[in-house]
Amino acid sequence: MNTIKFGTDGWRARIADAYTFDNLRRCTQGFASFLQEQGSTDKGVIIGYDKRFHAENFAAAAAEVMAANGIHVWLTDKATPTPTISYAVVDKKAAGAINITASHNPPLDSGFKVRDAFGGAIPPHDLKAIEAFIPAIDGVKRMELDTAVNNGLIDIFDAAPAYIAQINRLIDLQPIKDAGFTIAVDCMWGNGAGWFPRLLGGGKTIIHEIHNKRNPIFPNMQRPEPIPPNVDHGLAFAQELAADILIINDGDADRVGFGDENGRFIDQLRVYGLMGYYFMGVRGERGPVVKTISTTKMLNKLCKRYDVAVHETGVGFKYIAPKMMEVGAMIGGEESGGYAFRDHVPERDGILAGLFMLDMMVRTGKKPSELLDTLFDLVGEHYYDRIDSTFDRERKADILATVDAARPSTIGGLNVIDIVTVDGHQFIMEDGGWLLIRFSGTEPIIRVYCETTHEDKVAAILDDGMKIAGLR
Repeated sequence: MNTIKFGTDGWRARIADAYTFDNLRRCTQGFASFLQEQGSTDKGVIIGYDKRFHAENFAAAAAEVMAANGIHVWLTDKATPTPTISYAVVDKKAAGAINITASHNPPLDSGFKVRDAFGGAIPPHDLKAIEAFIPAIDGVKRMELDTAVNNGLIDIFDAAPAYIAQINRLIDLQPIKDAGFTIAVDCMWGNGAGWFPRLLGGGKTIIHEIHNKRNPIFPNMQRPEPIPPNVDHGLAFAQELAADILIINDGDADRVGFGDENGRFIDQLRVYGLMGYYFMGVRGERGPVVKTISTTKMLNKLCKRYDVAVHETGVGFKYIAPKMMEVGAMIGGEESGGYAFRDHVPERDGILAGLFMLDMMVRTGKKPSELLDTLFDLVGEHYYDRIDSTFDRERKADILATVDAARPSTIGGLNVIDIVTVDGHQFIMEDGGWLLIRFSGTEPIIRVYCETTHEDKVAAILDDGMKIAGLR
């Protein structure tokens, strides 16, 4: 029996290699057994999926296992955004959810995400518990889909209406509809397709979508992740339209990226800074902010200015979601472009984040580049970049030991004043910037990231990071 290990959000693997129907069923049985131990099987689960290869069939297979365990299933009737699936958990008062998605991973991957009763990521100790329940294939229960539907164990449903009602409770869409914006949306061939026209249509604002069909090989991009170079085709599309803004959702629409009115990408750290400014500076709201160590220190500066507490966590919503619940956070987010909001689910929502950005433009009368200028007036200019490198799995221990032993006095010509090991190794520099070296929780990739107030030092900082990791 091959061992299945959950990463940052659950389990992801190569389709037809490790990611098979049998292994998917094993994971589902593990989750069913976990729910049985928790005594929450009577609440049922939500199961949804993305537009990757065989996703709807993998979802049906998961539903069959849950039904065979006597657990009621609400199975989405179509590919559905992750935040919509997460909100369905709250709306149905379910025990949790299974989401068949590999999010931003390469085209050949699929995934198995699990969510708790709040619609948020399951914390690490419970992920380990689910792993421990995963049986061999002969320990999996199964009931045919048609039989389960006929017996009332599986309901096929549309999760959109409840989510749309929630969106309208959180934001007044009419001013955006009336603003007369030209909005470009890069759907990245994923679950976000059709959502902005549906939510914002019927007014003066015009929405143009690209990559809005199902195509699981994701043409025009390496993967459906809203960062360069994957966004380049969408940025060119927005420039041709002379759009006021480009909104980019990843494959399952829980993450978001943006391009400004000049067709320039706004990196995800700056976006989180803008989200912080929107809530605290524009809306005048107050409340704790949760951020991973891999995202911007601009938030720390904003929160100090507005007298708001900041809580830093390890990377991933399996850390962010529980902390948001614990402290009653106003906003939570990470470097990868995922942001969650108060009075909603503790889950990344790329659709709602896009709407909030548009609302900020309406309330301030400013275009995206002008909003960035306003942010920089408050906290100074910050610069960010990241290098992702694949590595031989057999070298992981050696790389980790090399980084763990590193005690550089300077990085990129800046003095190192502290080392933080909450998640990976983060070297804090004299300007308040940082270099972070850590392994991805979902892929065989080592990431080297940095943020600094010195634009001319970004390349040197990353180069030193690669040397510290023994990659150069």
